[in-house]
Amino acid sequence: MSVKIYYEEFVLGDSRSTTGRTITDADIVLHAGQSGDFYPHHMDEEWCKTQPFKKRIAHGTLIFSVGVGLSAGLINEVAMTYGYEKLRFIRPVFINDTIRAKVTIKDKRDHKKPGYGIVSEALEVFNQNDELVMVCEHLLLVEKKGSNG
Repeated sequence: MSVKIYYEEFVLGDSRSTTGRTITDADIVLHAGQSGDFYPHHMDEEWCKTQPFKKRIAHGTLIFSVGVGLSAGLINEVAMTYGYEKLRFIRPVFINDTIRAKVTIKDKRDHKKPGYGIVSEALEVFNQNDELVMVCEHLLLVEKKGSNG
Protein backbone atom coordinates (compact mmCIF):
# COMPACT_ATOMS: atom_id res chain seq x y z
CA MET A 1 0.00 0.00 0.00
CA SER A 2 1.35 3.44 -0.93
CA VAL A 3 0.91 6.46 1.31
CA LYS A 4 2.32 9.95 1.68
CA ILE A 5 3.39 10.71 5.24
CA TYR A 6 5.31 13.98 5.35
CA TYR A 7 7.92 14.92 7.94
CA GLU A 8 5.47 17.11 9.87
CA GLU A 9 3.00 14.22 10.17
CA PHE A 10 5.30 11.87 12.09
CA VAL A 11 4.41 11.88 15.80
CA LEU A 12 7.01 11.10 18.45
CA GLY A 13 6.08 7.96 20.37
CA ASP A 14 3.78 6.52 17.68
CA SER A 15 4.46 2.83 17.20
CA ARG A 16 3.36 -0.12 15.13
CA SER A 17 3.93 -3.85 15.52
CA THR A 18 4.20 -6.55 12.90
CA THR A 19 3.07 -10.11 12.55
CA GLY A 20 5.54 -12.90 13.27
CA ARG A 21 7.90 -14.87 11.07
CA THR A 22 9.42 -18.21 12.04
CA ILE A 23 13.14 -18.59 11.29
CA THR A 24 13.83 -21.93 9.63
CA ASP A 25 16.88 -24.04 8.85
CA ALA A 26 16.32 -23.13 5.18
CA ASP A 27 16.55 -19.42 6.05
CA ILE A 28 19.92 -19.95 7.71
CA VAL A 29 21.32 -22.11 4.91
CA LEU A 30 20.14 -19.66 2.23
CA HIS A 31 21.56 -16.69 4.13
CA ALA A 32 24.90 -18.47 4.55
CA GLY A 33 25.03 -19.03 0.81
CA GLN A 34 24.11 -15.45 -0.02
CA SER A 35 26.45 -13.86 2.52
CA GLY A 36 29.33 -16.35 2.45
CA ASP A 37 29.11 -16.66 6.25
CA PHE A 38 29.45 -20.37 6.93
CA TYR A 39 30.75 -20.02 10.49
CA PRO A 40 30.07 -23.14 12.57
CA HIS A 41 27.81 -21.14 14.94
CA HIS A 42 25.24 -21.19 12.13
CA MET A 43 26.04 -24.37 10.19
CA ASP A 44 27.56 -27.08 12.44
CA GLU A 45 25.07 -28.68 14.85
CA GLU A 46 27.69 -30.98 16.43
CA TRP A 47 30.21 -28.20 17.02
CA CYS A 48 27.46 -26.04 18.51
CA LYS A 49 26.76 -28.73 21.12
CA THR A 50 30.18 -27.85 22.58
CA GLN A 51 29.33 -24.14 22.82
CA PRO A 52 27.35 -22.14 25.41
CA PHE A 53 24.04 -22.06 23.43
CA LYS A 54 24.25 -25.83 22.59
CA LYS A 55 22.55 -25.39 19.20
CA ARG A 56 22.85 -23.47 15.94
CA ILE A 57 22.03 -19.77 15.95
CA ALA A 58 20.74 -17.58 13.15
CA HIS A 59 23.06 -15.00 11.63
CA GLY A 60 22.61 -11.55 13.14
CA THR A 61 22.47 -10.15 9.62
CA LEU A 62 19.63 -12.55 8.82
CA ILE A 63 17.64 -11.33 11.81
CA PHE A 64 18.37 -7.73 10.83
CA SER A 65 17.16 -8.39 7.27
CA VAL A 66 14.00 -10.19 8.34
CA GLY A 67 13.26 -7.59 11.04
CA VAL A 68 13.56 -4.76 8.53
CA GLY A 69 11.43 -6.70 6.05
CA LEU A 70 8.72 -7.30 8.64
CA SER A 71 8.52 -3.55 9.28
CA ALA A 72 8.18 -2.65 5.59
CA GLY A 73 4.40 -2.88 5.27
CA LEU A 74 3.76 0.59 3.86
CA ILE A 75 5.44 2.36 0.98
CA ASN A 76 5.85 6.02 1.92
CA GLU A 77 6.24 7.86 -1.38
CA VAL A 78 7.86 10.88 0.28
CA ALA A 79 10.44 9.03 2.42
CA MET A 80 13.46 6.82 1.88
CA THR A 81 15.87 4.96 4.09
CA TYR A 82 18.83 7.17 4.98
CA GLY A 83 20.62 4.50 7.02
CA TYR A 84 20.77 2.41 10.17
CA GLU A 85 22.64 3.12 13.40
CA LYS A 86 23.23 1.56 16.81
CA LEU A 87 22.62 -2.03 15.66
CA ARG A 88 22.83 -4.52 18.52
CA PHE A 89 22.13 -8.24 18.73
CA ILE A 90 20.83 -8.74 22.27
CA ARG A 91 19.98 -12.46 22.30
CA PRO A 92 20.48 -15.34 19.89
CA VAL A 93 17.70 -16.50 17.59
CA PHE A 94 17.44 -20.24 17.05
CA ILE A 95 15.87 -22.39 14.35
CA ASN A 96 12.06 -22.39 14.82
CA ASP A 97 12.03 -19.17 16.86
CA THR A 98 9.34 -16.75 15.71
CA ILE A 99 10.31 -13.09 15.57
CA ARG A 100 8.23 -9.94 15.22
CA ALA A 101 9.15 -6.28 15.00
CA LYS A 102 8.04 -3.09 16.71
CA VAL A 103 8.79 0.35 15.25
CA THR A 104 8.56 3.50 17.37
CA ILE A 105 9.11 7.10 16.21
CA LYS A 106 11.93 8.38 18.47
CA ASP A 107 13.24 11.64 17.01
CA LYS A 108 12.83 14.23 14.26
CA ARG A 109 15.33 16.79 13.07
CA ASP A 110 15.96 19.04 10.10
CA HIS A 111 18.29 17.86 7.36
CA LYS A 112 20.85 20.03 5.57
CA LYS A 113 19.00 19.39 2.30
CA PRO A 114 16.26 22.04 2.09
CA GLY A 115 12.75 20.64 2.22
CA TYR A 116 13.70 17.44 4.08
CA GLY A 117 13.96 16.17 7.62
CA ILE A 118 15.31 13.07 9.31
CA VAL A 119 12.91 10.82 11.20
CA SER A 120 14.48 8.29 13.55
CA GLU A 121 12.61 5.06 14.25
CA ALA A 122 13.58 2.56 16.94
CA LEU A 123 13.33 -0.90 15.39
CA GLU A 124 13.03 -3.62 18.02
CA VAL A 125 12.83 -7.33 17.20
CA PHE A 126 11.36 -9.76 19.74
CA ASN A 127 11.18 -13.54 19.87
CA GLN A 128 8.11 -15.65 20.69
CA ASN A 129 8.80 -15.15 24.43
CA ASP A 130 8.67 -11.34 24.03
CA GLU A 131 12.42 -11.17 24.66
CA LEU A 132 14.30 -8.43 22.82
CA VAL A 133 16.71 -10.06 20.37
CA MET A 134 17.80 -7.12 18.20
CA VAL A 135 17.56 -3.35 18.19
CA CYS A 136 18.65 -0.60 15.83
CA GLU A 137 17.82 2.92 14.78
CA HIS A 138 16.32 3.36 11.30
CA LEU A 139 16.83 6.80 9.79
CA LEU A 140 14.41 8.08 7.17
CA LEU A 141 14.96 11.05 4.89
CA VAL A 142 11.45 12.52 4.64
CA GLU A 143 10.06 15.28 2.46
CA LYS A 144 8.48 18.25 4.21
CA LYS A 145 5.03 19.47 3.18
CA GLY A 146 5.05 21.89 0.28
CA SER A 147 8.69 21.23 -0.62
CA ASN A 148 7.96 19.31 -3.85
CA GLY A 149 11.04 17.13 -3.29
